[in-house]
Amino acid sequence: MRRQHYLQACAQSAILLYWGWYWREVYDSAHLIAAQLVFAYAFDMLLTWSRRDTYTLGFGPFPIIFSINLFLWFRPDWFYLQFVMVAIGFAVKELVRWNRDGRRVHIFNPSSFPLSLFAVALFVTDSTHLTWGVEIATTQLYPPHIYLVIFLVSLPAQFLFGVASMTLSAVVTSYVFAVAFYAANGTYFFLVPSIPIAVFLGMHLLFNDPSTSPRTELGRIIFGVLYGLSVVLLFAFLERTGAPTFYDKLLAVPILNLLVQAIDRAARSAALSRFDPAALGQRLTPRRRHLAYMAVWALVFAAMQVQTGTRVALARGDALLSDGRLDEALSRYREAVAVHPGDAEANSSLGYGLLSAGRAGEAVAPLRTAMQLQPEVAEAHNNLGLALLQAARPREAVQPLRQAIELRPEYGEAHYNLAHALSAGGDSGAAVEALQAALRIESDWPAALRDLALLLAADADPAVRDPEEAVRLASRAVDLARERAADPDERFATNPRDDALLQDALATAYAAAGCFEEAVSTAEDARAQVAAEDPALAARIGARADRYRDGRFPFDAPP
Repeated sequence: MRRQHYLQACAQSAILLYWGWYWREVYDSAHLIAAQLVFAYAFDMLLTWSRRDTYTLGFGPFPIIFSINLFLWFRPDWFYLQFVMVAIGFAVKELVRWNRDGRRVHIFNPSSFPLSLFAVALFVTDSTHLTWGVEIATTQLYPPHIYLVIFLVSLPAQFLFGVASMTLSAVVTSYVFAVAFYAANGTYFFLVPSIPIAVFLGMHLLFNDPSTSPRTELGRIIFGVLYGLSVVLLFAFLERTGAPTFYDKLLAVPILNLLVQAIDRAARSAALSRFDPAALGQRLTPRRRHLAYMAVWALVFAAMQVQTGTRVALARGDALLSDGRLDEALSRYREAVAVHPGDAEANSSLGYGLLSAGRAGEAVAPLRTAMQLQPEVAEAHNNLGLALLQAARPREAVQPLRQAIELRPEYGEAHYNLAHALSAGGDSGAAVEALQAALRIESDWPAALRDLALLLAADADPAVRDPEEAVRLASRAVDLARERAADPDERFATNPRDDALLQDALATAYAAAGCFEEAVSTAEDARAQVAAEDPALAARIGARADRYRDGRFPFDAPP
């Protein structure tokens, strides 16, 4: 029973249990993980007995199975491929070997090799949707303090097996690059303020297997630097190609495993051996050198946490918000604001989360704070204006929205929101001008085309109405929606409810122009689209169709 195996298994199981508490799919898949363990023991036994007479029972399959499942597993309909992945890992471990330091040992990390192989296959065939890969990489950020938990559970292995130098060099390499990128460009390289959580996990519990990494201390540092650089390069490549970026931590490990002997030779060469920490710290025992690396890594980790802790908390809230877990997201945002009440981004995130939860009245205060902390940022003024508008305070919304436009004249969303504030406040003429300004910035904007068409068709002020222009605008909006629905790559395709609202606007424009037959037909089409999913909207559209059937104009009375 090798200590390396059960310590790794304990660390991995701790992560699985903690992560599963916040993403229940992990617990729901516990029986599938157990099935993989049973399969792994059986396959490993048969494979061993085919080559030798004895099989040593131990914890060996546990860290392999747990490691695979921390990074990738298939959805139920395709889960049989998970067993193929496990079989490949054990087969490679047993069959693909080389002579190293006088011993016949396996070349590849038995969990990272199948992960890398399947990552390549999924990438090439564009089949990531068959797996939970994206969800795994996203939801591992859900648990609070997850970076700290990973750091802590990895300490025993770092002390006993000297792998802290690999983790330290890998993290520092990636993090320094990310910081330099932010300083040069003002945006995050990894789309998050720190190293992505799944990459951070891989730097602790994937690539640094002591059996398949360099033996020399300098070699392990080089190994970590190369892994950190590979993550950066692969992330950039995957993002550029539009592929899921979570493959970045998986693809390079087998290549690095093939390089370990060359890395050790280079580390022992005359040119580099003088820099080997083992030579510099000859008076220290290996365990003490391990502690030295761990101390340095602890200081680096603490500095990273201080630097990125609030941003990571906000990223966690954003991930929860995008998953529809509003209450949890709001809790993360409130925690960030409580710790850093003067942080503009934290207040802005809390306000946006409250808006998403339909609590516009509560959103006003944090968004006002964010605006006061960043008076030069147009988005801060726009967000406050939007909150006031949704809180039924349109007259108050006008000023911050005008300020947003003053700061950034080409801010289409601010023009659009201003139009709604002005219309709700009774100034339809100015609302028309604001929508026209928004469309000058983005001419193919279905929602703006629809809303301008409605104003021109149904406003009570004859000076505002222009039925022919309303028909043209609404027709353009409907055509755009149809074009986008036909384009599978269109990122902004509308849904049936949006389509129905566009057709409803076109029906209103037809009626304003006196084309009642077209108005009735278009309204009935719109009503049919949402009859099942939104009966209330369907009833309102149906009532308007009845008015048009009677030859009544939309501006005669409220529809």
